[in-house]
Amino acid sequence: MSVTIKTPEEIEKMRIAGRLGSEVLDYITPFVKPGVTTGELDKLCHDYMVDVQGCIPAPLNYAPPGYKPYPKSICTSINHQVCHGVPGEKALKKGDIVNLDITVIKNGYHGDTSRMFIVGGEAAGSILARRLCQITFECLWLGIAQVKPGAHLGDIGHAIQKHAEGHGFSVVREFCGHGIGAKFHEDPQVLHYGKPGTGLELKPGMIFTIEPMINAGKAAISELPDGWTIVTRDRSLSAQWEHMILVTETGVDILTLSEGAPRRPELVAHLFP
Repeated sequence: MSVTIKTPEEIEKMRIAGRLGSEVLDYITPFVKPGVTTGELDKLCHDYMVDVQGCIPAPLNYAPPGYKPYPKSICTSINHQVCHGVPGEKALKKGDIVNLDITVIKNGYHGDTSRMFIVGGEAAGSILARRLCQITFECLWLGIAQVKPGAHLGDIGHAIQKHAEGHGFSVVREFCGHGIGAKFHEDPQVLHYGKPGTGLELKPGMIFTIEPMINAGKAAISELPDGWTIVTRDRSLSAQWEHMILVTETGVDILTLSEGAPRRPELVAHLFP
């Protein structure tokens, strides 16, 4: 495993890219409402990234080994879709839950983040949908709270797994967070399950994503024929939140916070200085 320690100059570029990624989500939030298609959301985000921010949408034509090029600029995963949902003609309905996953490239560096939305507002979602989105959000922040020099990747995974499974949900195991920088995906892999004290030791200058995918039903997943969209095998709801974080000398810095980003939940307030 080759994990790069970012230089101060690289960190500053990633701080800018991370904020811009989060600002795309701020921009698109008012448009996530019943009747809009995921293709329309993709077009709005694409134009904002390119024309307003001067960024490159990282997913567009991205083709890791074994995959055909991804055809759109964002990922839109609805209800039982776990991740990598491809935008298209599907219109969102009141009560749907949808994850919008944004990655921008600015000055050669990536900013990667995602949020959950309940279409029609919080009250429109079922009790299960609201609970799943909230617990997944808490899982993200409990994972972030473990990050500091000398901690281990297993500490992050354990905190997420314990909280999700403690509320009767399951953790997707085939997909994980990842190192990021000039490349979209770098080492290390950041699993959302694990044992405390195991895995890579964290050091200042590491940058990676934490992006738990939590299912209301079982953890098993399937891939759709489009070669990208991942769904729960039992068609239960799935939720995901993502931040890109920096290991600092004293703890953690979240690089994908913007003015409109949801604030950390009360559950974890005591875990941060």
